[in-house]
Amino acid sequence: MSATMPTVTVCRGCCCGTRKKHPDVDHDAQLDVLRESVRDVARVRTSDCLDDCKRSNVVVVSPSRAGRAEGGRPVWLQKVLTASAIDAIGEWIRAGGPGVVTTPPDVGRHVYRPGASTKKAAAKAEKKAKKTKR
Repeated sequence: MSATMPTVTVCRGCCCGTRKKHPDVDHDAQLDVLRESVRDVARVRTSDCLDDCKRSNVVVVSPSRAGRAEGGRPVWLQKVLTASAIDAIGEWIRAGGPGVVTTPPDVGRHVYRPGASTKKAAAKAEKKAKKTKR
């Protein structure tokens, strides 16, 4: 795979991706669906811990070379626990991802800034998603 593709880092280890914290989520199936969804357009890798357990499941989408050239930066996503979230993330990445296309509302509701409080980040992501709908 080309180094010019987006990279998707999926937290799987300490809390994210464990049945102990999220017993109703099939984490392996989620990862398989995401990998298949972005096959040939992005690299998917796992990390043991991204050190933001209170927001699990955490996914970070880093832009492609083209996305970085357009100002794209890594996008941190929180509470990625549903099939619809995985599908929306896959569609966004297939369309180009950070810096190439605007973050769609179904992905935007999961966006947060590392280090920001969960409540503040959720409010900001919701506000951004509403602006995108207009």
